[in-house]
Amino acid sequence: MQLLGDRFPQTLRDLWTDEDSVEVQVPREEIVETLRTLRDDDDFGFFMLADEAAVDYGPGEHFEVVYHLYSDRHPAWLRIRSRVDRDDPHIPTITGLWSGAMFHEREMYDMMGIVFDGNRDLRRIYMSPDYRSFPQRRDFLLPDDAADSPAAGVDPLERPETWDLRRFGNVLTSSEDPAIHPPHEPDEPPDPEPQPGARGETR
Repeated sequence: MQLLGDRFPQTLRDLWTDEDSVEVQVPREEIVETLRTLRDDDDFGFFMLADEAAVDYGPGEHFEVVYHLYSDRHPAWLRIRSRVDRDDPHIPTITGLWSGAMFHEREMYDMMGIVFDGNRDLRRIYMSPDYRSFPQRRDFLLPDDAADSPAAGVDPLERPETWDLRRFGNVLTSSEDPAIHPPHEPDEPPDPEPQPGARGETR
């Protein structure tokens, strides 16, 4: 913690630690250069990006992008948190530092609507390309009706409240429905076994 405070006196905020991790806040406009220093500087050596994820603090509140870094030179994990404005959800990409961040950032874009400026392949990774809502935002409404979400979803093809469940019940309980209970065809009697000495028996 002392090293972080000495090297980033104007950048790091809300420095916190427990038995196996150190956590700190970094402004989004300084996130790339801060992470570059933490990766490349021999005093830090946080060479591995273990994870990059997003947090939604609820309707009317901000998002955060959280980076988990590992170094074999320090006993604690380093967790970097960077605030993202809900009304302007942009933050620079870190794919120039870790190419594997591409998939983390695509997932956050798909699920949360956070835009990573500079990501060369920022597109949905789970939902269909024409989907217009963000299912992991805390203002997303379930089930099925993304159109009512503040995130501006799509019109559902079918609403559960319009289903006539009686129709399904009638089909399942009807003994006359051929699709459920096909008519019974009597079995053909088996051919009788030939008896010894019967005509046509070969000895």
